[in-house]
Amino acid sequence: MKARDTSELLLLAAIWGASFLFLRMGAGEFGPFALAGLRVLGASLFLLPILVQRGEWPALRRHWRAIALVGVANSAIPFLCFSYAALAITGGLSSIFNATTPLWGVVIAWWWLGDRPTGHRLAGLAIGFAGVLWLAWDKASFKPDASGASSGLAVLACLAATLMYGLAASMTKRWLTGVPPMALATGSQLSAAIVLLPLMGWHWPAAAPSARAWGAVVALALVCTGVAYVLYFRLIAHIGATNALSVTFLIPAFAIAWGGLFLGESVNLTMLGACAVILVGTSLVTGLWRPRIGRGAAADADRAAG
Repeated sequence: MKARDTSELLLLAAIWGASFLFLRMGAGEFGPFALAGLRVLGASLFLLPILVQRGEWPALRRHWRAIALVGVANSAIPFLCFSYAALAITGGLSSIFNATTPLWGVVIAWWWLGDRPTGHRLAGLAIGFAGVLWLAWDKASFKPDASGASSGLAVLACLAATLMYGLAASMTKRWLTGVPPMALATGSQLSAAIVLLPLMGWHWPAAAPSARAWGAVVALALVCTGVAYVLYFRLIAHIGATNALSVTFLIPAFAIAWGGLFLGESVNLTMLGACAVILVGTSLVTGLWRPRIGRGAAADADRAAG
């Protein structure tokens, strides 16, 4: 990658890592429904003029049904789940579970599209989910706290969010291959906003949120969603989807750093160890890392499967 591409990759990781900080800052005052609704509404308003300026509105109109379904799976449900999780667990912990998205993507593509993983990818699935179980077991408490949430349910919410991300990836591959990415990004935010707006109105907070919470919402919607999508698709165009996916490995580091710096969130050895295990599994699943031992055999197996 060129120096500019590396800088943009780090910037994207920092932005997406900060999203977990802003979720923590806004969830307590807005609640999960209002926070997720405002996030997708703000992102829609940011992305829509860019879509029109690029002349990709006709693509959105042609594929609106499939894009709407992807929007529910890729934005509405995951954003709601992560907003709930922010009530009970740290942003760093949520970001580690977020790194399991490629694992779910491979499992669902295997189940739905028949893309059976072989060799190192199967090993990566086993390793990655072992890390998930380790980390989830450490946080498996279903006793509600003062907010009414529990760490156990928060962990399940994070895993549900990443499961939906994996489902959305297969939906996109099945129905929307070749659709301009900005049409997909904008349309998914619009459909998520349509779904979440009634729920947001029903669950609007009784007490007026503070300026700090509103600032977190604005940053979450415009920067962590709107600007981040533009950066991400720009990176895919410049360095390819596989290299752009490496941002997954950088997000937890930034999320943990932002949480520790601004909210005093702590990190324990279990988090670090499980994070390392999950990332090793994810790197094998995505093909970003292949062990030297057995690489030739794995390649032969992959060719035979293909």
